[in-house]
Amino acid sequence: MECTFSYKRIMLKISGEALKGERCHGYEPEALREVVARISQVRDKGVEVAVVVGAGNLWRGNMGVGMDHVRADYMGMLATAMNAIAIGEFLTQAGVPAEVYSAVNMAPAVKLFDREKAMNDLSAGKVVIFAGGTGSPFFTTDTAAVLKALETNCDIVLKATKVDGVYSADPFKDPTAVRYERISFDEALQKNLRVMDAAAFSLCRDNGLHIGVLNFSDPEALEKLLMNDTGYGTIVS
Repeated sequence: MECTFSYKRIMLKISGEALKGERCHGYEPEALREVVARISQVRDKGVEVAVVVGAGNLWRGNMGVGMDHVRADYMGMLATAMNAIAIGEFLTQAGVPAEVYSAVNMAPAVKLFDREKAMNDLSAGKVVIFAGGTGSPFFTTDTAAVLKALETNCDIVLKATKVDGVYSADPFKDPTAVRYERISFDEALQKNLRVMDAAAFSLCRDNGLHIGVLNFSDPEALEKLLMNDTGYGTIVS
């Protein structure tokens, strides 16, 4: 079906917590199916979807307290690969073609990232999932998502969160917080809004890559935001 959305190729950054559902850690099958349903909803309508997933359901930085920072970050990269494989498997079971690539060599479990192959997969309608972060320690999966979005010519990077956009303050703590429908990079900096980590945000700003922030638990949010429905999420451009 021909794409009717404002963005043809998207990078979706998903938190690892989205895979654990109501569990304290690990995976909940229904949560994985919901992630697949959100992705399939727009992919089936012609949007090319790339995904970067975090590791929070398996490994977080604070778990590595007392460890060497570099080794702790490498453990996080391994955890992202497990999550990417899980998403890829559930997509395949749902009849959605998917490929998983890693920034670090994890063969034969995961293919090493190849830009041309990944872009060909996206053009062919496959969901492409990137694991292993940036391949280097000290960088977040936000930065990994932006780097891979730029490398594969994505039109926007979408940060899937628990809130429906960027607010003037924490909406869970401040009932007067106002949600922005659209905001510029410069205004977000001036207002000190924490859209993404500083490295990821700077890469988007310097390269003109739009950022979208949405509530991923809302089954309509991803599709609506891509249709420029200002009631769902925030676009930073």
